[in-house]
Amino acid sequence: MINREAFFREYNMEQEEFEAAGISWEELAAIYDNYLSMEEELKSIGKDFVNDYLYDIEKAGIHSYRYRTKDPGHLLEKIIRKRNEHPERFARIDRTNFYKYITDLIGIRVFFLYREDWIYFHRYITTVFENDPGLYVENRIDDFDEDKSHYYIAERPKVYRRNGDSRIYDESLIDIKSDGIYRSLHYIIKYKGYYVEIQGRTLFEEGWSEIDHDIVYPYFKDDVMLKDFSTLLNRLSGMADEMSSYFRRMRSAKEEWERQIEEAESKGKTEREDRQNDQICENGG
Repeated sequence: MINREAFFREYNMEQEEFEAAGISWEELAAIYDNYLSMEEELKSIGKDFVNDYLYDIEKAGIHSYRYRTKDPGHLLEKIIRKRNEHPERFARIDRTNFYKYITDLIGIRVFFLYREDWIYFHRYITTVFENDPGLYVENRIDDFDEDKSHYYIAERPKVYRRNGDSRIYDESLIDIKSDGIYRSLHYIIKYKGYYVEIQGRTLFEEGWSEIDHDIVYPYFKDDVMLKDFSTLLNRLSGMADEMSSYFRRMRSAKEEWERQIEEAESKGKTEREDRQNDQICENGG
């Protein structure tokens, strides 16, 4: 049983915010206990997913990855927050069905060295999993597929990007959202009876995100000073990504330039040898 007062302190939550969510503490405590009872199964499923689909990072088109199951306290905080933000959508959530609503109980992060490399992972994940818009979940209860052997992409893939970022995404392939400063790819996969959320970021984006989540989001999101510092760090991470891509383009241009020089030198050498051979033949004749 989770302690209510300790929970409020840890997650910087006011009594009014909890009451506005319209869910009893007893129900939240039951969700907490039920989640703990299934957490080992979720960890095993996350490990299976990684071993089956991400272990070969070159095949998956990524630099690296990591995975986790959701912290039980964060689960309760998210349920309260979601019921406040979307009361109608989360009105029916309870101890028996919370795993049908919360799509990141199993969370996987995949990382890229360069932002434009997202397309390689996108092609991979939409090839190994069924990506049928007819299967995208709208109603968390009515649309939940009870078949544990049916693996598929359960929501249209989407990407959050900052206004002003390079336009590297294809809106025919992925839903593009440009609000705020958050940058990340999102895929929701139905796998072995549960949802697995995959987030894709560059290494620089991950650095900013981890610091922002540790300090600002969601408990101090109204603190102006912390938000300003986080925004500055986000801009720096974006600049680092742009510079990384620029470095790679410069390397490619340099390699192409060197290749052309080598070809020209080789061609010139061949032409000189041909002229010399022609002269030898003429003198010999």
